[in-house]
Amino acid sequence: MNPVAGGSASPGGAGGPGPAGAGATERALDRTIGRVLQWGIGASIALLVVGVILMIAGGIDPLGPPPPPFDVAALGRGLRTVQPEAFLWLGLIVTIATPSLRVIASLVGFGRAGDRRMVLVSAGILTVIVASVALGSTVG
Repeated sequence: MNPVAGGSASPGGAGGPGPAGAGATERALDRTIGRVLQWGIGASIALLVVGVILMIAGGIDPLGPPPPPFDVAALGRGLRTVQPEAFLWLGLIVTIATPSLRVIASLVGFGRAGDRRMVLVSAGILTVIVASVALGSTVG
């Protein structure tokens, strides 16, 4: 079951065999994961909105010439100098990173709960994400 949807993801979940209090641990993990997703989406929306407002205020045509390619060093500089592209790039980064943060929160939560099977599943998912990012950065 999906812990975000309120289901039992571990054998000791609500109604299942396992230590008493496992349901409370699972509910706490559900709340933590929910907060990670809410904050991630909220931050990404805010950053994207700021970027769009800065584009409008600066008279930048979104259909005009393409923005410069992504550059980590330029991102920090662009945020300090309030460049719309920097806020848009950071908003996209936060949007892309939010699901990975959810997997990390799940990994930590399942580890604290002692659910080895779900720790392995979460670690496997995280490994695939990291490998995909590494492969994508070397190819692209």
